[in-house]
Amino acid sequence: MRATRGAARAHILAVALVAALCVLPALRPGAGTPWTTLALLTGLYLACELPGRCPFFGGSVPVSAGSFFPLLLAAAFLLPPAAAALVAVPGSLIGRVEKPRAAARRIWRAAQLAVTVWAASSVHTLLCGPGPGRLPGLPYALLPACAAALAFSLVLAALDGSILAAAERLPLRRAWAGLLPRSLGPHLVHGLAGLMMAVLWSSSYGPLASLFVLLPMYISCWVFAQYHREHAAHRATIRALVHAVDIKDTYTRGHSERVGRASVLIARELGMAQDRVEVLRFAGILHDVGKLGVPTRVLRKDGPLTPEERRVIELHPEYGHEIVRGIGFLGEARAAILHHHERLDGSGYPYGLSGRRIPEFARVVAVADAFDAMTSTRSYRPGRPVPAAVAELKRCAGTQFDPQMVRALARGLERHGWSGATTAVTADDARVPLPRGEGAGALQRPVRPPSPDGLDSGLPR
Repeated sequence: MRATRGAARAHILAVALVAALCVLPALRPGAGTPWTTLALLTGLYLACELPGRCPFFGGSVPVSAGSFFPLLLAAAFLLPPAAAALVAVPGSLIGRVEKPRAAARRIWRAAQLAVTVWAASSVHTLLCGPGPGRLPGLPYALLPACAAALAFSLVLAALDGSILAAAERLPLRRAWAGLLPRSLGPHLVHGLAGLMMAVLWSSSYGPLASLFVLLPMYISCWVFAQYHREHAAHRATIRALVHAVDIKDTYTRGHSERVGRASVLIARELGMAQDRVEVLRFAGILHDVGKLGVPTRVLRKDGPLTPEERRVIELHPEYGHEIVRGIGFLGEARAAILHHHERLDGSGYPYGLSGRRIPEFARVVAVADAFDAMTSTRSYRPGRPVPAAVAELKRCAGTQFDPQMVRALARGLERHGWSGATTAVTADDARVPLPRGEGAGALQRPVRPPSPDGLDSGLPR
């Protein structure tokens, strides 16, 4: 861990030195730096970052400097490379940081953006030539602006991946995977917005006119940031509930997350829309949240359950539904939590629904729940091999399980395999590998019957 932190610090220092070399020419006497334009753009960027640190705003402003990339690209179009690189430095050094090691993160952000803006400005200068009047008129300015935005995106993605590789000790290929495709489109849009700012800035209307471009961009980014904060709050709610269940029911720790992942596997084979897939994942993760209402002594009992204890256990879907009733973003997931122990033949609980009267999400979660229960190793029995578990699901299809959902799971397993025993999946879909030897091979054990009480998370009885 210390070596990892040391590598990250060394990488930050190296990029900071490169950034210093980029900005140094603008500070030399006689460099001809347009200080008025530089000061105005730097002050504007600083003004955009300051609200993030002001308690008055309550953290409701965009935290990421991505909100202000149009302004940085406008600087790249209006200023020489060394001067443009200076624009982001003060704002990045005082900007709000939500994670630990704030000083290192601010230095990294300032250095990263200085190098990135320098690269974008260098490309623009190469295509348009040096000098204060280098900005061509429309439409001739579009090609240099797009080329500069492309350079901006490439360098930013490269630096993002490199710090990830240094901090997390990931291979560069893995650290860089997907960074450029995800960011290229937004950065091209930022480049066009920055070009509009630069054109207005250098026109007879002056710098104030450029604010008409920056203000809508800032507002749209604020709305986007609000959406992501709300989504993060949703994930935090899910994590807290799942953690509470895992603490109470130690026999099935990690089961909920794996059921969520198996539910997603089924949903994708069914061709569900992405927004429904996400809600279904929440349904799988939270399907057993009602265990919070079941006495711990019953959940952790070693021997068979008495009829009275069984009736208490069978109330957990209703408890779960009551717990999540007021969580609006769960949508269809609430019905899955209530009905995931219904059976297709009507012999399930809590309401004895049958066939298509059982909600679709509940039919998916029922299959995912039973599959993970069969393939997971518990203290009282080993897990079944994946093929044996699928065969058992097929045997019970039409009576206990929806055949369509069983077929979808089988197709998904053939296509993607199953690493449920080697991977712990959190509520925000982060994957944490477990030690070797705990993987798929551990599932290949002789088939044993389920626990004596027959209530092992939806196993066929």
